[in-house]
Amino acid sequence: MLKKLFLAIVLLAVAAAGSIGWVYQQVVASLSQPVVHSQAQLFTVSPGTSFRGVLNQLDNEGIIEQTRWTRWVVKLEPSLAHVKVGTYQIQPDMDLQSVLALLTSGKEHQFAITLVEGDRFSDWVNQLTKAPHLSHSLEGMSEAEIAKAIGAKADKLEGYLLPETYHYTAGTADIELLRRAYQSMQHVLNDAWQKRDQTIPLKNPYEALIMASIIEKETAVDSERTLVSSVFMNRLNKGMRLQTDPTVIYGMGDKYKGNIRKKDLRTPTPYNTYTIFGLPPTPIAMPSKASVLAAVKPESSKYYYFVADGKGGHKFSKSLSEHNRAVRAYLRTLRK
Repeated sequence: MLKKLFLAIVLLAVAAAGSIGWVYQQVVASLSQPVVHSQAQLFTVSPGTSFRGVLNQLDNEGIIEQTRWTRWVVKLEPSLAHVKVGTYQIQPDMDLQSVLALLTSGKEHQFAITLVEGDRFSDWVNQLTKAPHLSHSLEGMSEAEIAKAIGAKADKLEGYLLPETYHYTAGTADIELLRRAYQSMQHVLNDAWQKRDQTIPLKNPYEALIMASIIEKETAVDSERTLVSSVFMNRLNKGMRLQTDPTVIYGMGDKYKGNIRKKDLRTPTPYNTYTIFGLPPTPIAMPSKASVLAAVKPESSKYYYFVADGKGGHKFSKSLSEHNRAVRAYLRTLRK
């Protein structure tokens, strides 16, 4: 009788061990469940979402299907239960274990926005209001209020922000990106001013910023920036007007319809460098780092004029007669 009882206990133990082993294998297999989607997908863990809630959400969003064993995976990997709030990008080659590891890592997906050199502040604001996954707070704020919010001691932000690609996580405030752009430009401008050519006819870093914005609007060819800068420095040193079209356009504001007439060149505005001497009162665009450096370290030249060559660059001239010939050559190129 005792032998039969012992045998029964042994058989039950073996059966139980087998069942546990089978359950264990099912849970392990759950961790290897692949992502259903064939493309990367964003997944947001909201505040207060539990581990079970995350599993349900993965299932509801068609990312990974739940099984009866899925909820037991934290018994094998307890650390996978500590999911963190945020927006993550789930790749199609991931499985449940790697997805949960991502959600517990806190490494949120980085979105990117490129704020382009040569654009105006108004262009950037418009771009930010349309950017996805940002927390939008600029609507209704004046430029002066935005400047104060990002720590700028100015009423106008034209030129004060550094153009580049900025990365952010979901929920980042648009004002925060502008603050980063302002701080980046301050660093670039101050460093450039410290290393400037001491002979340039610019009195302070802000004048360098104004000059950089004009250079930015005049050429997109990197190799020309310092040469364009030299033309403007030569004209300032000689007491000549800068006579640069982008300043006229900026001063025209909404009146500019795509072309400049002779009347526009003669109409005074604070920015029209055909009618004023020296620099306009503020930058006219967001200058790149390259243009800031060109403004403080121009090339040494005897050029006083330049005009488009019709091939993407410019023809530089030392005299007005030489410049007029270059203009006529450019017009012939246009006619062709």
